[in-house]
Amino acid sequence: MRAKAKMPRSDVAMMALPRLAPNRFATANRRRLSGPGLRTFLAIADLWGLSEAERLMVMGLPSRSTYYGWVKAVREHRDITLDLDVLTRISAVLGIHQALGVLQGSEKAAGAWLHTPHSGAVFGGRPPLDLVTSGTQDGLMTVRRFLDAARGGLYMEPNELDRDFKPYTDQDIVFA
Repeated sequence: MRAKAKMPRSDVAMMALPRLAPNRFATANRRRLSGPGLRTFLAIADLWGLSEAERLMVMGLPSRSTYYGWVKAVREHRDITLDLDVLTRISAVLGIHQALGVLQGSEKAAGAWLHTPHSGAVFGGRPPLDLVTSGTQDGLMTVRRFLDAARGGLYMEPNELDRDFKPYTDQDIVFA
């Protein structure tokens, strides 16, 4: 009986990870995504009621003149090229907004969820919006991962708004 040759652990790990296309972060791709991404971020920031200071924190604290230059350019539909950090932050906001759209019944309910203190361990009794506007990518990604896990069916610790929620039973589910 012939024994299988074992691959070194690092080779196995490298085979399991997908590789990113080298041009994924090319200037042309970032330019293509920057305008639509920033315009969408601005619309979501309006829905969430973010102040100027909060918007700057979410964007990674660019100078006010830089931020307003970006905003003016995208409102005039001129090309801009945001750096990878800013595009990653915008992507996290889009993911949070999408997950809230799935989990909450309305945009008003989604906004209330963001602004209400939450007992989930990652929030420490503070509103999720505090993490979103903390100025760190990690804060944004923590909220996004929390919501993505809840959307995927993992247990989500109840928020104050969910205090009176009663889990569904088999009798509550009707197939028509």
